[in-house]
Amino acid sequence: MKVLVVDDSKAMRMIVTRSLRQIGLPDLVLEEAGTGMEAIKVVSDFSPDLILADWNMPGMTGYELLLELKSQGYVGKYGFITTEASDEMKSMATQAGANCFVTKPFTPEILTEALQGIL
Repeated sequence: MKVLVVDDSKAMRMIVTRSLRQIGLPDLVLEEAGTGMEAIKVVSDFSPDLILADWNMPGMTGYELLLELKSQGYVGKYGFITTEASDEMKSMATQAGANCFVTKPFTPEILTEALQGIL
């Protein structure tokens, strides 16, 4: 499974990738991006099965990234891992096509539960 982790915090990208390794996804191949624009390039080169993105990032939010990727025909799974989790944000994410929403801080067990329904 190819997974792209998008977050402007290198430390958070490391936490997410470590958690993904801990939950034991089969044939896991990971890529990272620090911005939405970087993520768009990685998606075109890497073709991930799943993108996990932060909501708040400078330049392009994770929500704007989702909208842009969908407009370009991205059909993979997309989820948010973010500190903000208002009902409005969750609703916007779902309506835009997000498959899961995980609130920071999280544990590998929480991430597993969120991903079970989409993988």
